[in-house]
Amino acid sequence: MLSILNRYKWPILLAIFLFLSPVASRETETVIFLLLLLGLILSVTLSIAWLIQRRKLKQLEQEKMKAELELLKSQVNPHFLFNTLNNLYGLTIEGNKAAPEVILQLSSLLRYTIYEGKKEFVKLKDEINYLDHYIHLQGIRHRSNLAIDFKKDIEDRELEIVPLLFVTLLENAFKHGVETKPKTPFVSIDLLHKKDQLTFRVKNNYNPEFRTESDGQGLDNLKKRLKLQYPSHHSLELAEEKDSIFVSTLTLDLRNA
Repeated sequence: MLSILNRYKWPILLAIFLFLSPVASRETETVIFLLLLLGLILSVTLSIAWLIQRRKLKQLEQEKMKAELELLKSQVNPHFLFNTLNNLYGLTIEGNKAAPEVILQLSSLLRYTIYEGKKEFVKLKDEINYLDHYIHLQGIRHRSNLAIDFKKDIEDRELEIVPLLFVTLLENAFKHGVETKPKTPFVSIDLLHKKDQLTFRVKNNYNPEFRTESDGQGLDNLKKRLKLQYPSHHSLELAEEKDSIFVSTLTLDLRNA
């Protein structure tokens, strides 16, 4: 209200001046005062209506953003899920003793994706636990000379972050790296939290002679989520290095996120 009164202080002061002026007749003063008062009331009414409309538009924008985020979250990990189910089927047909463990690990991952993935924020330690389960399951799936290394340098494991951001980069390392069957496949993961910066880096090798189907849906999904949930507070770098090595680096600036 103070901002509105300040905005129309000059019409108010003019009305008071004319009302108190000894030159103007009382009738003229009254008419002018009423006209200015009517204009002031109209202006205030329009301003209030504008503020209400702006609040409604902002609410609609927030609801639209929430709906878009829910849709994006629902699309997380389809490739991984289908591959794991196919692998589980193969293990079952073979009578492999690892099949029950795969079922248990997959159940844990799906539970986290469905329930924790819907939350606005989760604790970093829970996200790390999810990634550990994912890596362990991938190790069972590939059953080869795959080398996986997950290094963690974390100042605060109770830190709250948006869920299911890192797994897309990890999934791509297996899909476009390990599954292209390089001679000595490896996936190296680093998670670093220092002060207000959180960095997740994935490095993997790949077979340049083997081309995977490039749909890019998971990466596009990730970019949209980062834009909505960490606008101007993130960086995503994708780089190819020599000797057929690919590096993905996601950095979150948590100061104003």
